[in-house]
Amino acid sequence: MNNKYLSLGLILLVTFAASGIGGFVTSSFKEPWYSEIILPMFNPPSWVFGPVWTTLYIFMSVAVWIAWNNSSDKKVLKVYFIHLFFNAIWSVIFFGFHQILIALIDLIIILAFIIWLMKIYYQINKISFVLMTPYLLWSSYALVLNATIFYLN
Repeated sequence: MNNKYLSLGLILLVTFAASGIGGFVTSSFKEPWYSEIILPMFNPPSWVFGPVWTTLYIFMSVAVWIAWNNSSDKKVLKVYFIHLFFNAIWSVIFFGFHQILIALIDLIIILAFIIWLMKIYYQINKISFVLMTPYLLWSSYALVLNATIFYLN
């Protein structure tokens, strides 16, 4: 196997491991709390999150892999993995600790990292930049959703 593709596999593995942390915490601590809070009418059904996040994690991983392989500056991986930490702890904060405001602050940090990564990617490879666009849009929607949940509760 080519080392280039092995690196993609490792990035996917780390990315999905981070999502696994969030998934475990969500499934363990979501209920009954989540059913008891007031949710906005534009809150999507629970089944939407799995397919959306799976797609986003694949896009994020491919985006950083392409950028990393096309850049002489390898800090892009460092920025990506720090960003991934904040992505992973959102579920811990929101569903694990039921801290809606702190989760909202974490989402603002995530969005700042997404924009930073997109700025880096734009200079390196436009495909990486485009692959991050759905993530930016979904996270912006999540910010509005999180802020509305905070307001309602």
